[in-house]
Amino acid sequence: MSDDSTWGKAYAAGPLLLGVRHHGPGSARAVRAALEAAPPAVVLIEGPPEADALIPLAADPDMRPPVALLGHAVDEPGRSAFWPLAEFSPEWVAIRWALEQGVPARFIDLPATHTLAWDTGPEAPSDENDVDDADDEGEPGAVRDLRVDPLAVLAETAGYDDPERWWEDVVEHRGPGRRDPFAPFAALEEAMTALRERYGVGGRPRDLVREAHMRLQVRAARKEFGDAVAVVCGAWHVPALREKTAVTADRAQLKGLPKVKADLTWVPWTHRRLARSSGYGAGIDSPGWYGHLFRAPDRPVERWLTKVAGLLREEDRIVSSAHVIEAVRLAETLAAMRGRPLPGLSETTDAVRAVMCDGSDVPLALVHDRLVVGDVLGEVPEAAPAVPLQRDLAREQRRLRLKPEALERELELDLRKETDAGRSRLLHRLRLLGVGWGEPAVSRGSTGTFRETWRLRWEPELSVRVAEAGVWGTTVLAAATARAEADAVGAGALAEVTALAEQCLLAGLPDALPLVMRVLADRAALDTDVGHLAQALPALVRSLRYGDVRGTDTGALAGVAAGLAERVFVGLPPACAALDTDAAEEMRGHVDAVHGAVGLLAETLTGTSDTGQGDLRGRWRSVLRTLALRDTVPGVIRGRAVRLLLDDGELGPEEAARLMGLVLSPGTPPADAAAWIEGFVGGGGGMLLVHDERLLGLVDTWLTGVPAEAFTDVLPLLRRTFSAYEPGVRRTLGELVRRGPGKSTGPTTPATGLPGFAAEPDTERANAVLPVVRLLLGLDEVREHEARHDNSLAGVGT
Repeated sequence: MSDDSTWGKAYAAGPLLLGVRHHGPGSARAVRAALEAAPPAVVLIEGPPEADALIPLAADPDMRPPVALLGHAVDEPGRSAFWPLAEFSPEWVAIRWALEQGVPARFIDLPATHTLAWDTGPEAPSDENDVDDADDEGEPGAVRDLRVDPLAVLAETAGYDDPERWWEDVVEHRGPGRRDPFAPFAALEEAMTALRERYGVGGRPRDLVREAHMRLQVRAARKEFGDAVAVVCGAWHVPALREKTAVTADRAQLKGLPKVKADLTWVPWTHRRLARSSGYGAGIDSPGWYGHLFRAPDRPVERWLTKVAGLLREEDRIVSSAHVIEAVRLAETLAAMRGRPLPGLSETTDAVRAVMCDGSDVPLALVHDRLVVGDVLGEVPEAAPAVPLQRDLAREQRRLRLKPEALERELELDLRKETDAGRSRLLHRLRLLGVGWGEPAVSRGSTGTFRETWRLRWEPELSVRVAEAGVWGTTVLAAATARAEADAVGAGALAEVTALAEQCLLAGLPDALPLVMRVLADRAALDTDVGHLAQALPALVRSLRYGDVRGTDTGALAGVAAGLAERVFVGLPPACAALDTDAAEEMRGHVDAVHGAVGLLAETLTGTSDTGQGDLRGRWRSVLRTLALRDTVPGVIRGRAVRLLLDDGELGPEEAARLMGLVLSPGTPPADAAAWIEGFVGGGGGMLLVHDERLLGLVDTWLTGVPAEAFTDVLPLLRRTFSAYEPGVRRTLGELVRRGPGKSTGPTTPATGLPGFAAEPDTERANAVLPVVRLLLGLDEVREHEARHDNSLAGVGT
């Protein structure tokens, strides 16, 4: 508690200026000690004044830092600024102290209405320095000025080569002054005064404007509350606030500043976004470590190393209590050798590496990521102001039990379940709105269309994206619908519209689909580029499949897809003539995509009434035959067409071998032959060569006969083709080629001429493996369970 002498000393020279390092736990503890020693009548804090009404929310039980004040221009939500606060931020401690004591608290920095209006450029809003400003203002990509780093200068003056280590030694490990709680602030003010006299404002005239506004606010507070005014601000600004200037001069600094209408609210923040590595100019290297130092009541090193041991045990590393004891001893020894008052992060890290990680930096990287930086995500109460879209999103998240988290996680969805289907629709709608909370991933263990896998991670910047998307509607559904309709009208290429139709089905936007389909039909009718049509068809067919899984009416989409397929069938052979190498490779990709799409489309249309499309597969196979036999078609496409026909059983092995023999004849240029081979055996064709040694023999004979002067031209194509095979396939092919294709030591059959293959299946040999298969699949246990169940029912019946 304070006494009269302490109180008088604190305010003898005017306002109590508490210069801090933003996000510094030592500064936070010192601020609380100073406020308790000399309680002020009002607490002024560096921050946007428009957020004064939001200060009481800091006392809400549901408010959990790290959080940030988010300011954005009402008419241009993308123009935004953040003011992050952690539990160990001095500003947050000052706010909480004021609310606990019933003392008014106000923000005094330059209003956000001016900050957000500042033009991008040398004076654009940007990140500030560690002991300077807590702001993370401005849009991404704003130009930043080079300026003096006060911590680096002070550390170098003290003989340190690491500013973070100097700050830990002189502030974090010393604690607030027990006899004089104001001594740390007096020392920092003296140091900053000397630095400003030496470097000025470091090429940042905007600081002069901000400091002029802060001086005016301090004067106004003194008129209202008297001399008992405490100011918590970046230590860099303290000399300027102590300076005696004329009111007219300060007001003149603020004349003519640009303005925009601004809204402010609280949003969740993360430790990771407090880190300097994220690009935040006022960031720190180790927010997780600083949070630990702030929360640890005593023995911070022992508690920290215990936490590290727990993390490593979770990762199945053998770490015992003896490891913790030895790591503590080593950290203390290193601190003594280095002349430090207490072990810091560098000493504990060295101890963890040596004792718990066996000298390896691999587990140490995990410790740094999970603990030193951390994935803590703050929470904001529902009472905080928000755009209607944000409120609707929060309701949907609660309804679907889909909580935002800072740590990346995978979410497996079964679209046959109502809740999972709702989650999928929400995530797809947000992606359509540019809010990338989730990214689709490859499903594990199932290839069914009813499965979806998402990679979720909530970043603070997504709050800005939600505010930007608010212009489209007040609910996620309405906003996504309006955005889809606008994108359809403004889409350029046909593929963009088909992709949008797919998104509408995935996101469950039935109101947007009619407009998208009209635009799609119009674009498809006018587009004559077969490449565009072939690129658009797979997305349409996928949309049909998704619509079937989600119970969506896709009748109109099926008609457009079938018509698009017919146009591809007609236009593809002429479009494949006389293509250069790059265009041929691109067209081969289109052929593969259309082949898969036609198969899915035929399955989807099977059983539908009056489609009027006949046998799609049959007409597509005719197109493939045309491509396979036409000499004007590039070799890579001809080879691919033959391979697709062979895989579908529409071309026999003898015919495939005959076509390969023709193309590999001496009259074919080696480059064309190599391209044909790439099309035929590329993309998983290795097993085909393993099981059909006639084809392998043709390739081997052709390759050994390629002239030396042409070999260097075809080698890159062949290397690209065969390097894509699995290592086991390449090894088997190598063994077959080494002994010579067709020269098997195993039995062959007259019917096929292939080693290991008979004319008919050997049922006796096949049945021999059935017991093992049943054991692996657990089918015998299922049969026993069913038998017991039947017996129990029989017993009940009697």
